[in-house]
Amino acid sequence: MFRPSPGFDTNLHERDSNDLTAPLDCSCMLKPSNSHLNAKQSAIAEILLKHKVIEDWVHKQSMPKQDLVEAMVRKENLAQLGQLLVQISPLEMAQLFEQLSEQEQAIIWDHLHDERKEALLRVAPLAVVQLMDARGYLSERSRVKVFQLDQGKLREINFTSQQQLMQSQPIWIDLVEPTFEDRLWLGNIFHIQIPDPDKLNDLESSAKFYLEENGEMHLHSDFLLDKDDVSNNVPVAFILFNDVLFSIRNVDLPVFRLQRLRALTQANYVSDAKDMLLDLYAASIEYSADALEDVYRRLEISGKQVLSKLITDEEAAEILSDIAYEEDLNGRIRRNVMDTRRAISFLMRSKFLTKEQVEDSQQIMRDIESLDGHTAFLFDKINFLMDATVGFININQNKVVKRLTRISVVFLPLNVLAGIGGMSEFSMMTEGIPWPISYGLFTVVLAIVGWLTFAIIQFLENYEANKLGKK
Repeated sequence: MFRPSPGFDTNLHERDSNDLTAPLDCSCMLKPSNSHLNAKQSAIAEILLKHKVIEDWVHKQSMPKQDLVEAMVRKENLAQLGQLLVQISPLEMAQLFEQLSEQEQAIIWDHLHDERKEALLRVAPLAVVQLMDARGYLSERSRVKVFQLDQGKLREINFTSQQQLMQSQPIWIDLVEPTFEDRLWLGNIFHIQIPDPDKLNDLESSAKFYLEENGEMHLHSDFLLDKDDVSNNVPVAFILFNDVLFSIRNVDLPVFRLQRLRALTQANYVSDAKDMLLDLYAASIEYSADALEDVYRRLEISGKQVLSKLITDEEAAEILSDIAYEEDLNGRIRRNVMDTRRAISFLMRSKFLTKEQVEDSQQIMRDIESLDGHTAFLFDKINFLMDATVGFININQNKVVKRLTRISVVFLPLNVLAGIGGMSEFSMMTEGIPWPISYGLFTVVLAIVGWLTFAIIQFLENYEANKLGKK
């Protein structure tokens, strides 16, 4: 049986179940202990307490349509809460958060829009941010992957708390589509500012590679994505700080999956965060080389179609579309290679790589130079195939014009004769001859003249073709 606590309105349990949605006077049972809160903060605290008391009471009662009544009461209280949350500033909300229980924080957090959440986390003290982490805003661990070295192999860490992450000594933290909370949470732990992946394309070219005064190294590079007939350059941000590599992007790339697989299965594949960064760039070049091989293969198929004896306009249009896609992909590969060259050159100029890592960097540069020649050759081949395809389209159009010209030449003498036959002199010339006979003979003459004209044109064309064949 429900027993009210001291200070609780003893008449509450006598209220009729149909009257539960009516305003409830909680002044006698709500006594906020935080006197330093302002009026708006206190009003929110009162609504939260009222919500908890009524929800507990309704839940313990046995009444008809209890679920409906409980939903109506909850909806009314949360509507009032939403109205008050809009009226307070982010700083006031952060102060209020420090005084609330985790359950009450959860209620408020779930009723904030993303903009309000971001504003709250920007001004909230670290203690509040950590409390919100305990609330689980990093529950989607697939967004944040943390790796450490274990007996020479890369091993993914499954962490559940900030302390566990800090004690794990990671060498690589990979963030895919991180939220603002993800970036703020990790930035507070490792004392860095993690950039927003949505804004990586807005950077000036001069701001893509730089060193901070505290030793942070920032690199912003483009990685190729060639998937399902759609090619794209995906921006990726790297931060190298305190022997930890951070990678931030919005798309899961095949290069990163490949490197994770290699480092997880091959012992001594990487030794530190710098090795991991160089291997990612090396894998990017390998991926570009594989994409170039696919371009070669598809262009070979298109070339056989273009150089065939017969090709229709529809086939030519399809071939042009395929060639245009390969040209776009080849351009993206070239851009990816150029961007990787700049990144490797920056790392080598920074003079913080070991001797072995410098040798690896030089090998990557040699691979890049070899790809440059292939991309240049493919551009020439693509231009040749496009010109050849357009040439076949022009030939087909010339054939159509030639047919129309032949028809007009055949009908030229017929038009002259038809003009004569339509004049009054023709009737005088055929006077005494029944008109069906005269016009029938005239029609036969027209047909004979047309056939003779066509035969002469055909003979002249064959003569010219044989003459060119003999030459």
